[in-house]
Amino acid sequence: MQQKPAPQQPPARVRILDAAHELMLTLGLARTTTKEIARAAGCSEAALYKHFASKEELFIRVLHERLPRLTPLLRSLAAEPGRRTLEENLTEIAHQAALFYDQSFPIAASLYAETQLKRRHDEAMREMGSGAHMPIEELTAYLRAERELGRIAPDADPFAAASLLLGACAQRAFAYDSADTRPAADEFAVRLARTLLAGISVAAEHA
Repeated sequence: MQQKPAPQQPPARVRILDAAHELMLTLGLARTTTKEIARAAGCSEAALYKHFASKEELFIRVLHERLPRLTPLLRSLAAEPGRRTLEENLTEIAHQAALFYDQSFPIAASLYAETQLKRRHDEAMREMGSGAHMPIEELTAYLRAERELGRIAPDADPFAAASLLLGACAQRAFAYDSADTRPAADEFAVRLARTLLAGISVAAEHA
């Protein structure tokens, strides 16, 4: 009887990202090393560095490719303001942001216990043009574009509004991290979007 061929392994880059995601979630970013990631991915550390220049770059790729896709959503909306209703867009942003912070908070939280490591990590993020502030800037750009279209009140502050929405999503992940339950992301997103919209919409300007 002819034996079935063994299933092919995913490409090395995929295995490395999967391993990095799992280890960062379980150990935290501070305690995860490239050596451990390579071992879990079934490759050498040298092979890992052929795909990723550093652990910081791996962290960014995990955020972009393994966590809920907040950044692509914000960039696509900023490129096409006016698409769908403002409430629909803000609800989707809030939903994806809530899920994103649910998963990214456990990964990054361990850095805050090691000051020197966090400082080196922050420096590396700045050199790569990344950091925790980027979603706020990207959401600010989207809200500014909507304001230029007249769908947001002319005196509304896009940066403040972006900070309020994303800050609420991050706080939800932090405040309920040790609780038995946390507000469901979809319901939370609807309530948050409607509340924010009440303050920045054109209708609110005349209320």
